[in-house]
Amino acid sequence: MYQLTFSEQSLAEMDKLDINARLRMIEQLSSLTDQALNGNLPKIQRNGTSFFRVKIDSLRAYLEPRPDGQLFCHYILHQHTLSDFVFRSKLPVSEEQMVEQYSSFWKYVDSLRKK
Repeated sequence: MYQLTFSEQSLAEMDKLDINARLRMIEQLSSLTDQALNGNLPKIQRNGTSFFRVKIDSLRAYLEPRPDGQLFCHYILHQHTLSDFVFRSKLPVSEEQMVEQYSSFWKYVDSLRKK
């Protein structure tokens, strides 16, 4: 069993969820075992790091098992979004660029709603 930890981006996404979705997400992520990680979960290599992709409802969590027993959740992305596509496709985008593009895109969409 792993200790589950979250990045700032994944915590920000968790904060946007209602309490039931948040609990469902934490329950499914914290119940992952070595067998599940090495079994049927998609594995993505980026910059020398192995990430496992877990689908939970309309969200995608990208996790890295660490030697110290932690399961670090780097990203929580919505399905069918540019950010999820960029990450899955291994396009050359840094973490900072991805977060910046993601947040600036939503600021732009919000500005359109206000007009």
